Amino acid sequence: MTVELIFRLVGMVVFAIIGAQVSRYLQIYPSTQTTRLSIAMALSFAALGLLVTPWITIRPYKWIRYQIKRMPASRLLSAVFGLTIGLAISALLVPTLTKLPSPFNQILPLTFSVIFGYVGIAIMVMRHQDIVALLSPVGVWTNPRTGRKSMATPPDVILVDSSAIIDGRIADISQTGFVRGTLLVPRFVLLEVQHIADSSDPLRRNRGRRGLEILNQLQESSIIPVRITDRDIEHVREIDDKLVMLAKQLQCPILTTDYGLNRVAKLQGVLVLNINELANAVKNVYLPGETLAIRIIQPGKEPRQGVGYLDDGTMVVVQNGSRYIDNTIQVTVTKVLQTTAGRMIFAEPDI
Repeated sequence: MTVELIFRLVGMVVFAIIGAQVSRYLQIYPSTQTTRLSIAMALSFAALGLLVTPWITIRPYKWIRYQIKRMPASRLLSAVFGLTIGLAISALLVPTLTKLPSPFNQILPLTFSVIFGYVGIAIMVMRHQDIVALLSPVGVWTNPRTGRKSMATPPDVILVDSSAIIDGRIADISQTGFVRGTLLVPRFVLLEVQHIADSSDPLRRNRGRRGLEILNQLQESSIIPVRITDRDIEHVREIDDKLVMLAKQLQCPILTTDYGLNRVAKLQGVLVLNINELANAVKNVYLPGETLAIRIIQPGKEPRQGVGYLDDGTMVVVQNGSRYIDNTIQVTVTKVLQTTAGRMIFAEPDI
């Protein structure tokens, strides 16, 4: 027997009792017909209770639990704090309100408690980011370049985009020690990765789950601290816009692999740490005339061309290399071409 069925049965009994009680106030028929009316009212209310009980008990409870689960901890704490303050203020007014004539002395105390409780929650939730900043143990940091002061954000914080988490290379980079400071993952970025992990598309779902695994790996084994922050930009919907504006508030860079976010952030004066640019920067440098060993794995676009790849993914196009497919040969570099997709090396067989 499920919980919902139990609630339906209980609601059916309760509504049947309510229906029987209501029928007693409808004394407009003789006693024999009043009994029939009571039975009809009880059965009608019982059927109504069977239908509507989950909608006034279980469904609201599940909705509230879902909203609380999604709500950031700072906002939830601010709501509780605001409710406490609102009820405390209304409690101070109760002795005065109870001295009013009836029925105001019974209605107004409850009314003021609801109003002040709601106002307290609304105000504290709207200002929860400022409250978190004031209570942060980091304190005030002064930017050495501009002299401007900002609350609770040191200069060694790096905002992490969802694309960098899903990409996965951030885990290896963090182990090298080249990245300094704290990796800061906003809650809305984490929710985006979770949404991708719950996608109906198998490819997107696998990417999202891989991102969650990478984030868990970072939190457990990274040599630099990784933090989840509840700071948000309330009036902005797009994730990229939120990241850029949050980075401007915190005066920190963004770690990403998203080309679009890279361009938008740079146009707004935000420093971007692009993992793809880092990967291109650390690739091996080959000059014309140098030799290297390459395995030819496929023909090229032009006749008699062969194509191979270095360990870092750089494409090597070998002229007259199609006859060496599936063989490793020595080649001499003739030209190095830098493109938007990466570096390409042109070579000839050194045979």
